[in-house]
Order: sequence, then C-alpha cells, then structure tokens
Amino acid sequence: MFQVNHLTLLGSGVLGGQIAWHSAFKGKHVVVYDISEEALAACRAAQAQYAALYLMDEIGASEADVAAARQRLSFTTDLAGAVANADLVIEAVPEIPDVKTRVYQQMAPLLQAHTLIATNSSTLLPSDFAAATGRPDKYCALHYANYIWSANLVEIMPHAKTARATLEAVTRFAIETGMVPIAVGTEHNGYVLNSWFPALLNAAQTLVTNGIATPEDVDRTFLIANRGARMGPMGMMDVVGMKTVYDVSMHWGHVRGDAQQLANAEYIKTHLLDKGRTGLLAGKGYYDYPDPAYEAADFLAVPPLSK
Repeated sequence: MFQVNHLTLLGSGVLGGQIAWHSAFKGKHVVVYDISEEALAACRAAQAQYAALYLMDEIGASEADVAAARQRLSFTTDLAGAVANADLVIEAVPEIPDVKTRVYQQMAPLLQAHTLIATNSSTLLPSDFAAATGRPDKYCALHYANYIWSANLVEIMPHAKTARATLEAVTRFAIETGMVPIAVGTEHNGYVLNSWFPALLNAAQTLVTNGIATPEDVDRTFLIANRGARMGPMGMMDVVGMKTVYDVSMHWGHVRGDAQQLANAEYIKTHLLDKGRTGLLAGKGYYDYPDPAYEAADFLAVPPLSK
C-alpha cells in the first residue's frame, strides 16, 4: 500500500506549522515552504513553542524525541525544491481562492507522478481547485483542527474525481500521525468541524462589532456555559490568526451578500490587523500572550461588590 514518508507543507502559518511539526514528530520527513524567509522564521519560532509543549506531561516527549523531530524538518522558499521528493503535499496557504489556484498551477509541473495533494482549506471545496492541480484523482481535502496534538482529528473530504486509493493513502497517513480520521461523505463547505466553528466565531465577533459585549465578556459566557473548555471564541480567533479570520469573513461576506460579516471583517482589520494584533503567534490579538486574561484564576470569578 502507498505510504507517505516525505511530506511537504505549502504555507507556514498557524496550522501549516503545526501539521509540519507534528508530522515530523511522528516520524515523517517534512519540508515547509513559504514565499518569504520572514514567514519561515516565524514558523520556526512557533515550533520552538510546540517543542516545549511536547516536553510537558500532555505529550510526554523526551529531549531525544524533540531533537529527532527537528532533524526531520527543513524549510525553503524554493517551490521546486520543496516538492521534489514529496509523497504528499498539503496546501495551507491563505483562504483566498485565487491564491490557492495560482499555487496549484505553479506546482503542477514540478511534482512526481505519484505525489498526492491535499488542501487544508477551512471552508472551500476541493472541486474548486481540482483541475488546477493537474491530478484531480490524487487530490482531496485534509482538514486539521488547531492544537492538533490534542484536538487530533482530521477531516477527509473527496470531490467527485478523487480516487479511492488516494483516500486510503491519506487515511493511513492520518492514522500514522496520530489523527482520528473523520470521513466527510460528500462535499460540504464547512466539513463537520467548520459547519459550526466559523458560525460560532462570526456570532461572537458580531457581539463585539455591534458593541453588544466586550471580547472578555463574550468569552466569559462561553467558558461558564462550557465548563472545562480551554478558551472562548475570541481566544480561539487568536489561535486561528486574525488574517485567516479576516479572509474567511471577507470571502463569505461577499459571496453571501452578508453585510454583518463584512462589517465583522472591517472591525478585525481596523481594530486588530492594522495595529499588529494578528493573534497568538504575534503575541497579541484580542489577548496578550503568553499570559492571556482568560487564563487568570479570577477570570470567571464572581466579582466583589462595588464600594
């Protein structure tokens, strides 16, 4: 059976960096591609944080495990070199259709005949890009959740021309890297996870955009109603990254003619992106890191009476 030993990540952002690190930790040889050295440097910095997490009790990795993962990782701005030996390429570039299409078209003549391609798109369909890949039978969606070492699910979604062998190979890859494969029976823009997740974030952002509640109070209501949850929707946005949240809101706001979603995108641009508050990787988004307010012991406490 076809086995993925060499993986290439197109895009070194939040999820691209996580997929690359975790796959290397699980024994795969991984090349991370991005268009700038600055982006790759940010990815390396984020992966240093992941290494520290993996050494903690939740993962229980040893120093030798982490060192071995680092040895299996490489980084480049050369697309041809990045995909030259790939068994599987996972595309994790910005959630902008024209950008994804251009990347596939540039990559198509550079691939070996056996190479599989998967998109980690949050909301778009594989059929939107299958022709641009030049190998629609070897293409599907492979969508991860953030914090993939603990939220270890991956959604596998074919389009009409995806070969069964492709689905079998990516499912095997998912299991080998510690993921729970979630089969999506037919193309659906939100998969399973993102049928409810962007709706949650959009609803939360609407409350903030329209002055109904502060970001902190939005998260307090969520965390009190969902005791044991790690963070609320505004904290989740920081993890996803504000550029991705903005891109998704702009795209679907225009597609659906949704004035509120477009207003939410503009709020994110004005109040966060334009001020450099791009999310967790930047150390600031709705919250400041590494000690966000929602992790404070008194964040959900009953407040004292005013004096």
